[in-house]
Amino acid sequence: MNKRFASIIAAVVLVSVGFWWLTKPSATETKQSSKPTNHVEGAGAKNVKLVEYGDYECPACKAYHPLVKAVVDQFKADIFFQFRNFPLEGTHLNARAGARAAEAANKQGKFWEMHDALYENQDSWKASSDPLSFYKTYAKQVGVADLNKFETDYKSKAVNDMINADLKEGQKLKVTSTPTFFIDGKKIDNPRDQAAFNKLIEDAIAAKQK
Repeated sequence: MNKRFASIIAAVVLVSVGFWWLTKPSATETKQSSKPTNHVEGAGAKNVKLVEYGDYECPACKAYHPLVKAVVDQFKADIFFQFRNFPLEGTHLNARAGARAAEAANKQGKFWEMHDALYENQDSWKASSDPLSFYKTYAKQVGVADLNKFETDYKSKAVNDMINADLKEGQKLKVTSTPTFFIDGKKIDNPRDQAAFNKLIEDAIAAKQK
C-alpha cells in the first residue's frame, strides 16, 4: 500500500472523529422536507449496492476517489454505486460549498462530471474564500449549459435541504467520518488497496448467488 495514501487516511480519520460534534447540523438545519439524493450509476445485474458517504474537501475521499472509480468501472455491469453527501463542516471550510456545486450541476444533468472535477481539483479550491469562482469554471468545463442557473441552484434552499437530508441519513447509519462505505446496507472497514476493494465486491456478488 502506498505510504502517502495510508498517512492521509490515518490523519483524516483522527481529525474527523475528533471533531465530529462540530459537523452535526442543528435541529433547525435538518428540519426540512427534502428527500436524500439519489445519485446512482451502474447496471446492477447482480443486485449489489455500494454506497459512499463522502466530503468533497476530505483528503481521504480524494485519495479513495481513483480506487472507487476503478471499482465502479470494473463492476459497473454487476453493481449499483451511490454517492451521498456528508460534508464535515467543522473541519473542512468549503465542504458544504463543494456539495452545493455538485448538486447544482446535477440540476443540469452533470452530477458525476462535477463530482469528479471537485475531487480532481480539490487542492485548488479547498482553502479558497471564493470557491464558487472555481466551481463555475469546472461547471463550464464539464458542460453545464446555463451558468446563471448553476449559480442560482448553488445558492438555493432546495439544494441545501438535499445536502441536509443526506447528512441526516448518514447520521442514522452512524456515519462519523469520510469516506464511509456500505455494501448492501452493511458498513465496511475501508479497504486498504484496490485488490481488497475488489474482493469485497466479489464476495458480495458471490453471496447473492448462493
